Amino acid sequence: MRRTVFNEDHEAFRDTIRAFIEAEVAPVYDDWENAGHPPREFYSKLGELGVFGIQVPEEYGGAGETSFKYQAVISEECARAAVSFGGYGVHVNLVLPYLLKYGSEEQKKRWLPPFVSGEMMTAIAMTEPGTGSDLAGIQTTAKRDGDHYVLNGAKTFITGGVLADRMLVVARTSPATPDNRRAGLSILAVDTRSEGYAVGRKLEKIGLRSSDTAELSFTDVRVPVEDLLGEEGRGFEYLTHNLAEERLGIATSSYASAAAAVEFARRYVRERTVFGKSVSSFQNTKFVLAECATEVEAARSLVDRCIEALDAGELTPADAAVCKLFCTEVQARVVDKCLQLHGGYGYILEYPIARLYADARVTRIYGGTSEVLKTIIAKDIQV
Repeated sequence: MRRTVFNEDHEAFRDTIRAFIEAEVAPVYDDWENAGHPPREFYSKLGELGVFGIQVPEEYGGAGETSFKYQAVISEECARAAVSFGGYGVHVNLVLPYLLKYGSEEQKKRWLPPFVSGEMMTAIAMTEPGTGSDLAGIQTTAKRDGDHYVLNGAKTFITGGVLADRMLVVARTSPATPDNRRAGLSILAVDTRSEGYAVGRKLEKIGLRSSDTAELSFTDVRVPVEDLLGEEGRGFEYLTHNLAEERLGIATSSYASAAAAVEFARRYVRERTVFGKSVSSFQNTKFVLAECATEVEAARSLVDRCIEALDAGELTPADAAVCKLFCTEVQARVVDKCLQLHGGYGYILEYPIARLYADARVTRIYGGTSEVLKTIIAKDIQV
């Protein structure tokens, strides 16, 4: 089915990203997975390529694009090669929207140029050892002391946490009120070189092994008041504003992963022989791939509609929840079926389908679990 979501500029950008992956990522990707993250200088290469600044206004060194479509192209090309850009996704798709919407003019001038160049990598710290989806339960505190906040607490599952230079930390600047557990949260943009800021364990994950995920701790970390993002006490409100785009980003990469799995399986079954015949010649193989291709097409159509809606400012949280729920479930089914078509080789890491399988599991957890998304959707349809 012909896609209409991308134009010639997007396709030219796709060619650039594809060539970059082939030259700079694919040959060394196994080393990145073994290390748990790309080398720090890789982010400078992404900065030189211009991908960090696509949606950053020109006055801060970016390209000034407002469309999500360029980020979608990057997701599709990374999935096509079964690789990732490490902390890129958090840096651009999660942190940047906060800086653009809530950063002061002084903060934008200070942070966005190094953000664009890759000199300053960013991440966001919300989850705590005892607090996942329920952000109102955050216990990390930031108490005002003159012209600083004093930050104490701990975070976990922080993607990009090992290499980040500036961390958006969600903390309590005042207690919750009896009628509003969400009150009193604020976002501080913390310099990770600050005294008392510590990176703990780099967590060993099932998949996404080239993306560093860490535990963090804060012991009397002094954060200048001018590094408060937005207004004090409005952190929960700020966190909810970007959920639709975040979930669409996950849905896009999930659909792209499923599409890549079909292509990997298609190539494999045409080359592999069993009982003197290619695996592709068996009716079961044809039917399985037909089912998978159909699901991928449905997911692609939903993603494309949501991308257009996001660019038009019309994507609702419920729409994004539907898209993420559907696409991540499709990803799980399709990647599993395509691995099965590989037989025993599908379980061997030198085959990209194995990497896609391991990486797929977390998409139904982060950015809002499937169970949380179902609650949102049910509320939207008034049941």
